[in-house]
Amino acid sequence: MTSIDHAAMLVERGKAFEWITLGWNLIGVIVLAFLATAAASVALVGFGLDSLIEIGASTVVLWELSGTGEARRLRALRMIGVAFIALAVYLLIQSSAALLTVHQAAPSVAGIVWTSVTAVVMFSLAAGKRATGRALGNPVLITEGRVTFIDGLLAVAVLLGLVLDLAPGWWWADPLAGYVIVYCAAREALSIFRSHEGSS
Repeated sequence: MTSIDHAAMLVERGKAFEWITLGWNLIGVIVLAFLATAAASVALVGFGLDSLIEIGASTVVLWELSGTGEARRLRALRMIGVAFIALAVYLLIQSSAALLTVHQAAPSVAGIVWTSVTAVVMFSLAAGKRATGRALGNPVLITEGRVTFIDGLLAVAVLLGLVLDLAPGWWWADPLAGYVIVYCAAREALSIFRSHEGSS
């Protein structure tokens, strides 16, 4: 296999990871809409919105992988950075409102099952994207892999919140976990925009 063939294979693999991510999150938006309504869960609503951001990020990478050029790559990175900021701002507002209003969601066994499976899927996809992105030398795919990893972290945070709400009744665990994701998302956005400025 020539280096060109190998690179083409890696690009197709990267696209496959993104299509899987898109498909999973499209299904997730629908599933989470029903689960969030049934449980009146702020966390599940936030997780559904995070799935929308992940859909946008995957679309950006598919767009970037179909073309070439540094300007195109930098625009793609910036769009992913904006997605991180949107996620951080939303979760900051959501978590703060949940704490201030003492919002208590109804226990959701179905939500626990969905977030558990989603965490495994997202961490697996993130590892694949990171390895493929590094092999290609493609920072956009690597960066979007971090978006997917944070999606997995958010799934774990929501899962912990749901479990702690169901078992000991710690309603405040969910919004506190949300702040952890806010920090991770803000840190990634800052890293993206710093690298973007350095390449401008």
